[in-house]
Amino acid sequence: MTVFDAFRYDNKRVLVVGGATGMGAAAAELARDAGAEVVVADVAAITLAGVTAVHVDLAERASIDAAVDVCGGRVDALFSCAGVADGTDGIERVNFIGHRHLIDRLLERDMLPRGSAIGFISSAAGLGWEANLPQLQELLATPDFDSGVQWVNAHHKADYLSSKQAVCAYVAAHAFPFGKRGIRINAICPGPTRTPLAEANAETWLGFGADYRGELGTEPSTPLEQAYPLVFLCSDAAAAITGITLITDGGYMSSGITGSFPPATAAANFLFGRY
Repeated sequence: MTVFDAFRYDNKRVLVVGGATGMGAAAAELARDAGAEVVVADVAAITLAGVTAVHVDLAERASIDAAVDVCGGRVDALFSCAGVADGTDGIERVNFIGHRHLIDRLLERDMLPRGSAIGFISSAAGLGWEANLPQLQELLATPDFDSGVQWVNAHHKADYLSSKQAVCAYVAAHAFPFGKRGIRINAICPGPTRTPLAEANAETWLGFGADYRGELGTEPSTPLEQAYPLVFLCSDAAAAITGITLITDGGYMSSGITGSFPPATAAANFLFGRY
């Protein structure tokens, strides 16, 4: 055994929600190859070999409850990867409220032991969460699935940006209470990545930052390139890291904030809420 083993997942059980395609599938494959027992839950067909498949529809509370029952056992690392784009019915449930409900059920059943970790996939759309924290805290204070949905509908927040800001706020707000239970929680904020969801919204999602990548001579990242930091954050090697949203965008936001790439400044200021 060596100190590098902290990066591995031997003797760990991993649940990947939204692991049928894209970054979730890459995270499931990476965790499997790092030694984990992997359970993949998704509404789509799961084709990855060497994992246990569980059906779940995050837009339906009963489906989440049933999936947790089927999963059973301990979950040493939970990867909350499922997400949908604007225009999808139930976006607020799939992108945030359903994930939160699943975590609540795991906690109620003591399936997240001390030493476990949770990793979300957020988005650049969620970066401005701090500017909207008072309102987001109202959503976080809703006690359950149904009240969360009611709050979103009442405040007209059933959209991609709002759901991803909720993810970022949730991660930050739960570093302490989850930490008292020995559970870490983090998120990544990917830049443009070639996933099926991004390809379906290619002009907007993959076109974002194209000028920056053109200057660097790079391409949108691959799902595996995003899975690497996500899986790291839930490994023992990241024991000192919790409550953060790690921006994994090839430096676009940092270059915009500092003005080292001026064409990115307006977008970075907007997304961070620095108007």
